[in-house]
Parts: sequence; C-alpha cells; structure tokens
Amino acid sequence: MSRPLVGHLDPAFVGMMEEIKTMLREVFQTRNEMTFPVSGTGSAGMEFCLVNLIEPGDEVVIGVNGVFGTRMVDVAERCGARVIKVEATWGRIIEPQQIADTLKQSRPKLVAVVHAETSTGALTPVEEISRLAHNAGALFMLDTVTSLGGCAVKIDDWQVDAVYSGTQKCLSCPPGLAPVSFSKQAVEVANRRKTKVQSWYLDVNLLGSYWGQDRVYHHTAPITMNYALHEALRLVLEEGLERRWQRHRTNHEALKAGLAKLGLQLAAQEGHRLWQLNTVTVPEGIDEASVRKRLLSDFNIEVGAGLGPLKGKIWRVGLMGETSTRENVKAFLRALSQLLKESGKRVDVEAVLAAAS
Repeated sequence: MSRPLVGHLDPAFVGMMEEIKTMLREVFQTRNEMTFPVSGTGSAGMEFCLVNLIEPGDEVVIGVNGVFGTRMVDVAERCGARVIKVEATWGRIIEPQQIADTLKQSRPKLVAVVHAETSTGALTPVEEISRLAHNAGALFMLDTVTSLGGCAVKIDDWQVDAVYSGTQKCLSCPPGLAPVSFSKQAVEVANRRKTKVQSWYLDVNLLGSYWGQDRVYHHTAPITMNYALHEALRLVLEEGLERRWQRHRTNHEALKAGLAKLGLQLAAQEGHRLWQLNTVTVPEGIDEASVRKRLLSDFNIEVGAGLGPLKGKIWRVGLMGETSTRENVKAFLRALSQLLKESGKRVDVEAVLAAAS
C-alpha cells in the first residue's frame, strides 16, 4: 500500500484489475465472468447484490440468525421487497427444512442466507438451501464476509447466484473493498429489470462495463486498496486454499481444547461452529466487559463483544487469516487464564496450554 499511485485507467492498473479478477474467481471457486471487488466495505457488497436483483414488490426469503441476516432484511426492504424472514435463535443455523417449509407457501424471486454469521459464530450449510431455492425458481444469494479464505466457499459447486464478501476478515486485507460475483442467471435478472437500479454507484451494468473489457469510466477506484487486495489474494493462493482452510480448523480445535480445560464452552451450535470466529460463553460471575478491557490494555489482545441478544454473554475471538496461528491461540489462552485466576477461578495455566498443543 506504500507503493506510488497510478491513475485508475493507467495500463499498469488495468493489468492489475485483470489479475485481481482472476485470483478472486479462484478464491471464490467460480468461473463467473461478473466477478470483481466493489469499492466499499462488505456491507456495500450486500447492498450491491440486493439493489441489482430486487425491484419494488418482489418477494424475498431471508434467513435471519444474527446481525447480518437482520441487516439483509433492512436493505431488501429499502429496495421495496416484500421480505419473508426465516428465523433461528442466534447461535444456531438456518435449517434447510425451515426454508423448505417457507417455500411451500411462497414463490420468491430470491433466497438469501448468511454463510458465516459473524455475530454468533455459526456456519450454515448451504448446498441443500441452494437446491431448494432453485427448485422453487428463485435465485440464491450468499453472504461470505467471514467465510471467504477461512473455510470452504465453492460458488459454482453450490450453485450460488450472487455472493459478496469483505477484505478484512480471512483475506487479511484492510477494509475497503467488497469482492462480489454474479452467475449468468443473476446478470440476466439484472439486465431484465423493469426499473432502474436504485443505486447508480452500485449498478452492476455500469460497474461491469468498468471492470470488463471496455473499461468505461465509472468512478475513481481506490488504487491503494486494490494494491492491497492483489497482494492478499496472491498470499492466499500461495498458501493454497485447502491448506489455509485446514490451518483455520486446527487452530480453532486448539483454542477449543484450551477453553475446555478452563471450563469454558463455545456458544454456537455444536457441529456448525466457525473456525475463524469463536464465540466463547462468559462464565457465571465474570464481568465480560472488564475482561475485554484488560485483555486489550494489559496484553494487547482485542476480542469482540456479544451483539443483540448475546450482548454481555459471549466473547467473540477471531482467528482469521494471518491472525490464525498457534502462537496467538496460546497468547490468548495464557492471558484469559490469568484474568480468570485473578477473578477467583481455579486455573491450571500449564494444563490449558498443554491442551492447546
């Protein structure tokens, strides 16, 4: 990111755009031509997908099991959609049967779920939901903000029509771009609209012309952020997707083993827990905010607070991308052990660290 800037239509940057698109297709595991980074954070990716595919009056089914499913509903309603919510308790997944039951009563244009719910640590399997959506004649949309680069994301195999992500999670890139991808079917739906896309800035037809072969001027792309994404994607592919996914899994397992020795449990649904975002249940008698504050001030370790109904009940411990290391797992466990010990809990720190090994 410290490299000298070039113009956003400079031949050197145009060449980099092609390399970014090629690498994004590989990381998304797709051949979709319409694959590129939107200038904006992950939420811009969410809005990009919805504003292009929804017109006023369209019926949309959205899975809601955390903050970001809730946000999808808000954005879809702002597009004029009639939203049918399929809800699950925060920390649990959206079950395929819930979607199946809903689709018996409706014929939506779009079915959307969050793959990796950042607010709860739950990973919803999506292959069956995708099949159900397509059998009902709907497009299938997926939020992969926290999953891309940290666990399997297979857009073509899963027949995902619209997908978006962010750069700052498992890609280990600063926030500021939102990788997106549309299937041919999604592009056709966007092209057949009866009304203009409500957002000029996020119109897929305009952006596609800029990121496509014509290079029609649309906006001044954030050059430095694209430098960063190019390098981040290069590092992801240099490590290898399967190897990277396995690294996230083994470090998650190490953390889980250490937490078990501390008598702590993960809050997300058993069998559907994110490797890269671990939600730890706060034990009785412990001030969760005080522990977070001490972790940051005394150990330089930042963890997230619970959101919504999980506020005050969990810590959200990220092991994403370059931060997913055994050293970071042990540093966190050592610090947490010390703070719990100071709070009066009996803790065998060496046993905790041994479990994580």
